[in-house]
Formats: sequence, structure tokens, C-alpha cells
Amino acid sequence: MQLRESNIQKLKQGVYDVLIVGGGINGAVSAAALSGKGAQVALIDQRDFAGFTSQQSSNLVWGGIKYLENQDYALVRKLCLSRNHLMRNYPSRVREIRFFTTIDHGFRFHPLFLWVGTWMYWLLGNGFTQAPRLLSKRTIQREESVVNTRNAAGGFEYSDAYLPDSDARFVFQFVRLSMDRGCIAANYVESLGARREGDFWITQARDVIESRKIEIRSKVLINAAGPFVDYHNTLTGERTKYHHVFSKGIHLIVPRITRHQRILAFFADDGRLFFVIPMGMRSCIGTTDIQVESPFTGVTDEDRQFMLDTINKHLNRDRPLTRADIIAERCGVRPLVVKTWSHGNIEDWFRLSRKHEIDVDRAKAHLSIFGGKLTNCISVGDEISDIVAQLGVALPHRDCPWYGEPHLSVRKEYLHQARLMNLDSYTVPESIERLSSRLWRRYDQQAFELLTEIREDPHQAEVLIKGTGYLRCEIQLAKHREMIVKLEDFLRRRSKIALVMRREDIRNAEGLMEACEILFGDQARQKFDEYFQEQPAEFM
Repeated sequence: MQLRESNIQKLKQGVYDVLIVGGGINGAVSAAALSGKGAQVALIDQRDFAGFTSQQSSNLVWGGIKYLENQDYALVRKLCLSRNHLMRNYPSRVREIRFFTTIDHGFRFHPLFLWVGTWMYWLLGNGFTQAPRLLSKRTIQREESVVNTRNAAGGFEYSDAYLPDSDARFVFQFVRLSMDRGCIAANYVESLGARREGDFWITQARDVIESRKIEIRSKVLINAAGPFVDYHNTLTGERTKYHHVFSKGIHLIVPRITRHQRILAFFADDGRLFFVIPMGMRSCIGTTDIQVESPFTGVTDEDRQFMLDTINKHLNRDRPLTRADIIAERCGVRPLVVKTWSHGNIEDWFRLSRKHEIDVDRAKAHLSIFGGKLTNCISVGDEISDIVAQLGVALPHRDCPWYGEPHLSVRKEYLHQARLMNLDSYTVPESIERLSSRLWRRYDQQAFELLTEIREDPHQAEVLIKGTGYLRCEIQLAKHREMIVKLEDFLRRRSKIALVMRREDIRNAEGLMEACEILFGDQARQKFDEYFQEQPAEFM
């Protein structure tokens, strides 16, 4: 809380080169890119960072294989190369994973035809991943007995990538990186609109927690408000050539379906790809693609039943999954970009892609980021930096790399230090290799600090919240560096505890109250009660 309070006070001072409204993936990479290149940047979000759409993805970093059906080869190649770029630069956070896909008899394409398509996909991605593989019905039965093959015509296997932690954690790491390079960021700060006066934007903002007003001055204003871009443009009087329409996607978290570290893929009755995605000891199933009018939506009984019926149709289990098996739910909207003149005239809803567009008002030095997805986030950061430089903002380190994990040699030194500590002798729930790799993936160079904490006080290596694997030193680090305002910020976004544990199990977890005391001090009980008294729905 001290970090946030300090940053809020700084937001009121001076003139920033750029103010970014919105701390989802688009705003986070824009802040990281601009601050890394030397601009003075401020970032605000009316919720927590990644607190809306960016916490509701499938956790996939993929090249958009489905767009091959639209013959949008240029987009597929661009996304594949973006995926490859993320895998190279974030080897611990973005990992290759196999998609084990089953095709039923009567599907609109033969498995052999789709297998050929996966080779085209592989070639468009420069052969960066493992090569595709054709699957016979017998192979599917042998390698994945949980798949119902009674109506299977065969299948195929190909590679893409995924986030082993979570989308929200991935986004926050860009926010943290930007703060390390001088960005002044604050969550729970709502923009009430902005006006242009001379050479500056004056943005009226409100601290949602303390209900106090803030005035922020900047040379450039970037609207990265995700599904609320159109709304914020209304507040600032901006007219753009794009706007958003919304598609609702939901996921259900259930007990682990397959023991293999792969994604099971099927085609739902509506023709969409349907996934079973690994999430530790759980599986994440989804998703839907339902047109909705508002960013505020939720999981309905009909949604749940559709998901359960679809997955049960494709599984070979002793008993079908039921609502009692649902551990957690995710529900979000995809902001899809359309031309402003096409409102109400969308010919084929399912053909809309997740490509991004940046609308620029050069006279007012205003940018609006529409659409986008995790896969091409680095491109968004680079594009935003180029445009901001064209608007006259000095970027003294324009050619410096602004993203990526530390050099491999740094990681090797960290792993060496961890082995020398012989963490197996501490009270930790996993091997030294798994623990040290996990800490590096979550914190990269900050993991050195955690090793130091453990050396000085072995008590810091204890799992604080039983059943979660989170060490005491991780909670201490989160308190000082991760701007946690509400318990949900930690349980749902800095970690994925709320996605893999039932709500009642979290409430009763030994050590949770002690973690609250570390995070919130005298407000621990208040924050605890606030979280468990709220409705569990994401968008109330």
C-alpha cells in the first residue's frame, strides 16, 4: 500500500510525457516499452492491473490457426512470428505445448485435410515448434484413453504455446517492469475524462479506494482501456474510425482430466475449437463465442450446461462432469475491432479476428488502442513507441531492448546459487529444481532476493498458505513490490489460487489470515471479510 500511496502523490506532480489509461495487456506493454525507451510515463487503471479482460483469457499464446479457414494468411504468419518472439524472449513464462486434436465423423473437414493445414501453419511459423503429427483413431485411444473415440474419424497434433502461471500474472510483470524503469503506476485510479489545454492533456482522475480527486498532466494521452476504449473516448470528446463489439468467452475450472501435459482439443457443435487446458492439478475447459452488447457479463446456467454437455460428449469417463465438479469460473469479453461505419452490419460474426488497431489523433496527441491479444503484445509496445516518438516525445533509449527475461547466464547463476543452498533441507513442498524454476518464472531477478531472505531466515522458506505452495518470502515480496490493495488482487491476479481452489477451501486454508496480516497489517480482518462477503461473480 505504501508504494501505491507514494505513486498517487507523484501522479499529481509535474508533467508526464505520456499518461496511459488502462492497465490490461495493451496498457502494460505500452508502459513497459515507453519507460524502457526513456519516456516519463504514468499508468492508471480504475480496477486492479489486468482486472478485467486480461485476466479472462485461455492462457494461450497462439498464432491463430483458426484464421487459416478465413484464408487470412498474413495475419496468421504475423501472429506465429509474434508467438515465436515471445517464446524466445520469455522461455520460462511462455512455453510450447502440444494440441492433441480429435475430429469426429461428419465434421465439415476430413482429418487429413486439417493435418495438411497444420503443416501450413507450422511453415508460416518458420518451423519454430515441433512438427505436426497425424493421429489415427487407434493412436488417440492408446495415448489419451480419456478421449471418447466412438465417433472419432482421427485427428492431429500440433504445437502452440501457453502461460504456465496466468495471463494476469504475465500482464503484471510488464507493469512491474515499467515501474522498475521509472513509470508511475497506480491501480484503482479511475479516469473521469480529460481535456486538451494548449500543449497538454489534463486528466481528472479519482482514487477509487479513498474517493479523492487527482489531476494528471501529460503531453500525450493513450486510451488503453480495453473494452472501455469507446466509453473513455466519449469522455474526452475523441471521435475514431474504429469501435468495439464484444464476444463473451467463458471457462470452467474442474479437476484434472488428463495426466499428460498437453491440451486436448475438439470441435464443439457450433464449429468452434473447444479446449481442455492444463492448470496445475486442474483443467480449464472452454471457450464460448457469444455476441453480447456490454462488457459486463457473466456465466449463465445455459453457459455452464453447454460447456458440460460439450466436454462430456468428448470424454470417456466413469461418470460425466457435473456442476458439482466446477471449482472456479472465468468469464470475459473479447473486444473485437470493427470500422465505425459498420456498426450493426457485421456479416459474419465468427470471422472477426483479434487483430489490433491504433487510432491516432495527431493534432491532439491522443492514441486509442482497439482489440489485440497476448500473442502480439510486443508488437503493440513497439508500435506505440514509434507513434509517440513521431508526436515529438523524446525517447533517449529508443533502440534499447525493453522486454524479455534476463540473459540466460543470469538464470544459470541463480539456479547455481539455489543448488548451493540445498533447499531440499528446508521445509518446502517440492524439489529444488521445481521450486527454483517456479520462483524464477514468477520473479526473474527478484528471485535472488528471495534466496537471500531464505539464507538469513530459513523460516521464509515455509509454505505460508497451506495447499497453495506460496512461501512466506513470496508474500513478503508481494507486500512491498506488487501493489496489492485487495485480497482478490493476490488470490486471483498475482497468483492463481482463486482459480485452482474452491472458495470455501481458500477461506479455511491454514495461514491465509497470517498472509493477510503481512499484506494488509491492521486491515487484515477487514480485507479478509471484504473478499469473502462479496459475490464470487467476476463482474458484479
